[in-house]
Amino acid sequence: MSETKLPSYLSIATELQNAGLAVTPAELHGLLVGMLAGGLSVNEKNWQPILFDYTNDGLGWPQSTLTAAKSILDHSFAQLNANQFELDLFLPDDDASATIFDVADELAMWVNHFISGLGLIGTQLNKLSANSKEALADLEEISKLGIDEDDDIEEQALLLEQVIEHVKACVMTIHTEFGLKAPNSDSKPTIH
Repeated sequence: MSETKLPSYLSIATELQNAGLAVTPAELHGLLVGMLAGGLSVNEKNWQPILFDYTNDGLGWPQSTLTAAKSILDHSFAQLNANQFELDLFLPDDDASATIFDVADELAMWVNHFISGLGLIGTQLNKLSANSKEALADLEEISKLGIDEDDDIEEQALLLEQVIEHVKACVMTIHTEFGLKAPNSDSKPTIH
């Protein structure tokens, strides 16, 4: 598992708000993970102009906010390329006083931004395998997620956890097909 951890949701929300950016931590994370799953290389800074265009009309971000985004990007890259099936979705938590409705809304926005990230990085969605097409179709449906206040909240909370796990599986399916893999540190470089 990766050594890095996601920062607190509340600290990133405050950082984004102080920078005057109209994006939530969940939306930022979904966008970055979508770009990674679509083949973004973290070794280049080509993700920054895409991020600026999409979130701030092409204007740059303050350095501290950009540093926070880079830490989220690095953490996500490490998780997507770990040998374990583990991916954190950056969703509001108890520290952010999140209700089940908040989490469901942010999950829907996370998924919307993930799909946008795939498109922004230029993923050739017309060349998806059958498994990835099914995963993307599932994500498109999940992006319309909502919880009815009249439904049994405990039951909805359990269902939401299942949906979150399914989102992770869909993301990993698409990343397996298009995402860049971390270099294998075991392989020896070729000397010519």
